[in-house]
Amino acid sequence: MKSYLKELLSRKDLLLYLVKSGLKAEHRNSYLGYFWWLLDPLLNVLVYYFVVVIVLGRGGPNYATYLVIGLVVWRWISSSINSSARAILKYRSIINQVYLPKSIFPLAFTLTQLFNFAFGLVVIGVFLAVSGVVPGWELAYLPLIVFITLIFLLAIGLVLGYFTVFIRDIDNLLTYITRIFFYASPIIWMDRDLPEGYQWAVDYNPIGMIVESYRDILMRNTSPNMMELGIIFLISIVVVVFMLYYFYKNEHKIIKAL
Repeated sequence: MKSYLKELLSRKDLLLYLVKSGLKAEHRNSYLGYFWWLLDPLLNVLVYYFVVVIVLGRGGPNYATYLVIGLVVWRWISSSINSSARAILKYRSIINQVYLPKSIFPLAFTLTQLFNFAFGLVVIGVFLAVSGVVPGWELAYLPLIVFITLIFLLAIGLVLGYFTVFIRDIDNLLTYITRIFFYASPIIWMDRDLPEGYQWAVDYNPIGMIVESYRDILMRNTSPNMMELGIIFLISIVVVVFMLYYFYKNEHKIIKAL
């Protein structure tokens, strides 16, 4: 296991290359290029704001800011999960020719989406400024929450990246699973819109907890629930360590499956 971790650390140049190539590949044939990293979350906000506020007549004070935070965080989560699940399969031609720690590929895709999220934070900042919402000292929690989210996504990415190699149907099912979590989390709806008896959709939903923690520090000027975030972090760390060990023991099976 120690030799595997050393091998993984020694491949940091490859990790950096994979992240850079992933960023370039996303909008390689696009006229607007990297501007889509800002435009995409903005267009999503406009679409859902029209549906929820104009068509359905729901929402509330500062709903646009509430919405943009939820959609930007969700975009990071969903894109990381979907891309990490296909990470090893995408680079199977390289894996079959050269020995590489296979866990580096889900890691690279997770880090790639972190950079996209950074551009989403710019969009959030614009909405905060326009709506007159000024974050307080609680903004200092932001790096910590981003780090916890990153570890959470890395844990999911390692699990999906490994098992999708053997069960290709996982990739197809993810479309529906992520859609369920989208509507089961307070992304476009507010807590007060929940029917009685469905509060568990937020209370026991890690994605809902993470999204709400960003809203707490960015627009509510309150401290996040560190107990919830701590539990998510500890479970994620355990999963990451276990999956790295599992990769170490079973990487030969990946080559055979590819």
